[in-house]
Amino acid sequence: MTGLLLLAFAVVAGAFLPLQAGVNSTLAKFVGGPVRASFVSFGIGTLVLLAVVVLFYRSEHTRAGHAPWWAWVGGALGAFYVTSTVVVPPRIGAAAFFGVLVAAQLVTSVLADQFGWLAFEQRSITPLRALGVVLLVTGAVLVRVF
Repeated sequence: MTGLLLLAFAVVAGAFLPLQAGVNSTLAKFVGGPVRASFVSFGIGTLVLLAVVVLFYRSEHTRAGHAPWWAWVGGALGAFYVTSTVVVPPRIGAAAFFGVLVAAQLVTSVLADQFGWLAFEQRSITPLRALGVVLLVTGAVLVRVF
């Protein structure tokens, strides 16, 4: 994928997150709570991904058994995230939740780059990157407080 296409993909994914929170929060009212709504959401997502795999991927040699233990926790992290989007935004508002969420994502991402955590290539924190983090965290605090 080209850089511009990757950025567009990220923009669309980012725009979908608040929508997903609203959809799942609404679903929670009809299925008996946030954990059930998260379960239904993951179930539907699993079916969609199964269809994509069946339609677009052919058999490939895999080495799943060689993956490090921590490579298997993505689903658990996703479940925590989706459940948080059902529980928190209705109580503090979408803007405050996603402001804090994006600030936390940026801080964690900069640290992952700085230290080369997981599968990320090491990229040092520069003064301007640090300023960007400070500005974003400040913005998230302002959105939450005011």
